[in-house]
Amino acid sequence: MKQSTPLPTPARDSTSVNDHSSGRQQDHAWPAAAAVRIAHPSRAPGAPRTGRGRRRWIALLRSLCRGAWRYALPTQCALCGNLSHDVLCNACDETYWNETRLRCPRCALPLPRNVATQCSFCVQARPAFDATVTLADYAPPLDQLVANLKFRSRIELGRDFARRLALAAQDLPELPDALIAVPLSAPRLSARGYNQAWEIARALARRLGVRADPRAVVRVRDTGQQALLGATARHANLAGAFALRKTVRGQHVGIVDDVMTSGATLDTLARMLKDAGARRITNFVALRTPRA
Repeated sequence: MKQSTPLPTPARDSTSVNDHSSGRQQDHAWPAAAAVRIAHPSRAPGAPRTGRGRRRWIALLRSLCRGAWRYALPTQCALCGNLSHDVLCNACDETYWNETRLRCPRCALPLPRNVATQCSFCVQARPAFDATVTLADYAPPLDQLVANLKFRSRIELGRDFARRLALAAQDLPELPDALIAVPLSAPRLSARGYNQAWEIARALARRLGVRADPRAVVRVRDTGQQALLGATARHANLAGAFALRKTVRGQHVGIVDDVMTSGATLDTLARMLKDAGARRITNFVALRTPRA
């Protein structure tokens, strides 16, 4: 009687948002392959065989497959509720995703008509990051999309933000070498079950063909709600809140978040990355809160 062959143990998914790093602070290099891995790379004739080219080729195939699925099974528009073959119907897409204003290239605040370079805030107090890519202001009705992603598990909205950010990134002089997501504290991640910033980051990494790792930066201290604090208090509250677990020396790093408000969190992270040797920091945020 032949003995049955045991099944191989499945490999651990390195992109799971439920993976938590240990309490020890370690300095690891980025993995040779992307942390956002493709389970079965295509071997079709003409496909790039190495590096960023293959990742972009596979990302294109995945995008085509998702598009075919959406057209086969229409859903509801995330804003108006009408039937749609995409996250938003054509009417809402054309009405609300129509950003044409010139923005500060460093912090993404809308610029006055007579200013064509940086905003006055960045001139007076230069932040640690070098550039910011955003899609629109954090204002109704687009703020509903962030709320649905963050509090109602509408993960497909994170992928839609990533798709739009990837298109906006085409205007950058260079793409980042790696992406990190603004981390949540352990209690908040446990309560929510996922990090909305990471949902955007991993989809964006696939589209740009760059590395991403949910554990590259961890939040080692819960800072609570920042909304009621002033700018100075926000920076003070964030001191020592993050720890870097990957080597970033000489790299262009992208920081991903759903909303940029005062910029204190992004500035704190950028300063930590610059202190660790990162040469350039670009923020990728879905929506930007305008200053009063």
